[in-house]
Amino acid sequence: MNFPSAQFHAAAEADGLQHALSLLERHFPEQLVRTADGAAISYREIAPAADASLPVVVLLHGIGSGAASWLPCALDMARKARVIAWNAPGYGKSDRLPDARPSAAAYAARLRQLVDALGIKRFTLVGHSLGAMMASAFAGASGNAALLERLVLMSPARGYGIAGRLEQGAKVARERLSTLGELDVHGLATQRSARLLSDAADTLRRDWVRWNMAQLNAAGYTQAVHLLCGDAIENYTPAVPGAVWCGSADCITTPEDSRAVAERFGLPFALIENAGHACYVEQPGIAAAAILQQ
Repeated sequence: MNFPSAQFHAAAEADGLQHALSLLERHFPEQLVRTADGAAISYREIAPAADASLPVVVLLHGIGSGAASWLPCALDMARKARVIAWNAPGYGKSDRLPDARPSAAAYAARLRQLVDALGIKRFTLVGHSLGAMMASAFAGASGNAALLERLVLMSPARGYGIAGRLEQGAKVARERLSTLGELDVHGLATQRSARLLSDAADTLRRDWVRWNMAQLNAAGYTQAVHLLCGDAIENYTPAVPGAVWCGSADCITTPEDSRAVAERFGLPFALIENAGHACYVEQPGIAAAAILQQ
C-alpha cells in the first residue's frame, strides 16, 4: 500500500485542509474497540501490511488535540511501522473515564485495555504534552515495562498536582474551564491553537492544529484539565529506555521544563528545531525519525 506522506506536506500548495482531511479518512480512519466492561476506545491506525515483524508505535495526543493530529507524522512512519494513535478517554468516540477528576494512572489503565484488545505485545510508546504524563504513568505501572521497547516524550506537560505547584494548578483549572465556558470548543480552538506552533508555521499547519482542537468534546476536555491540574508527571517513575524531545520554540512546555523531565527520568534530551509545542505537526519528519531512532 502506498502512504503518500509527501502529499500532506504538499497540501498547502493544493487544497489545503480539505485535502489533508481526505488523506485522514483514506489512510488513518477512526476505529473502535470495546473493553471487557463495555467502554468504547477509539483509535486510528496505519500500517503497510499485516507484517508481524514490523515495530509497533502507539501515539498519545495532548490536551487540546486528538488522534487525527498525528496524521503527517504517522504517514512518515507508515512504511516502517504499524502506527496506532488513540483518542484518550473523552476524545473522539472514546468514552470518558468514570471519575470526574481522574489521575494519569486511570488513563494508563484504559490504554492497557486498548493494547490488550489489539493484541499488542511489544511497542514504542510516544506521549505528547499531557499524553506524556499518561505515557509515563503507563510505563511506571506494574507489568507494563515489559511491553515497552522505548518511551518517547515530546514536549511533556509536567502538571500541577505536586507540592509547590498546587495553587498554580487551581488557577490554571479555573482559567481553562472559564475560557471553555465563555468561548465553547470552537472559540477555544480559534483563540488558543496558534500558541501551539512557532511563528514560522505555514497556513496548513495552523489550520490543522485549529481543526483538531475544534473536535474536542467539552466533557472530555474538562476531565483532562482536572488531570493536568491535579496530577504531575513527577508522580510516576518509568524505568524504560527512551528520550525526551521538545520544540525549540515551545512556549507552553518550554525546553527548560522538558529538559528537567529528561533529567528526572534519566533520559537523553534533544530539541526539534523550528517547531513550537505541536512539534510533531510542525516537523513531522524529524519527529518520526526521533520515534523510530533513525
